[in-house]
Amino acid sequence: MTSLSTSYLELGTVVDDHGQLIASFRHYPDQQLLYIRWTGNLTGLEVIKVAKAAGPIQQQYHCPLLLNDKTDSTGDWSEALPWLEYEWLPVAMEEGLRAFAYVFSPDLQNQFISVEFAEHVGQHLPIQLFYDVSTALEWLRRQHAAA
Repeated sequence: MTSLSTSYLELGTVVDDHGQLIASFRHYPDQQLLYIRWTGNLTGLEVIKVAKAAGPIQQQYHCPLLLNDKTDSTGDWSEALPWLEYEWLPVAMEEGLRAFAYVFSPDLQNQFISVEFAEHVGQHLPIQLFYDVSTALEWLRRQHAAA
């Protein structure tokens, strides 16, 4: 079982318009990993808000590995899909993103959107969908080792 290093930097949080936490960022320098943990009921606008907040982090740290953990989130964020594919993804790749592990939300509607997202992103870089963080981490490490 693979786990995250105990050495990390807290890089901030993003809240919705009501002040509720929707995402937090951690950087694991030893693993060259950016970990985004999502919480709450997400909309497309909130997903874009978090992706925009991740931009400067990726620009500063150039993390080749991204662990996107939606275990604690729900919601329909499908309206963000075109923006993520055509605006966020090219910039993230320019800043060093090389592999993307995506941990599903337990929300079935969110899972359908996640599969669609992965189909689009997968045309540009390795992405894999998971039901747990430890399996996602193991896959990311293999991707990084192969690069």
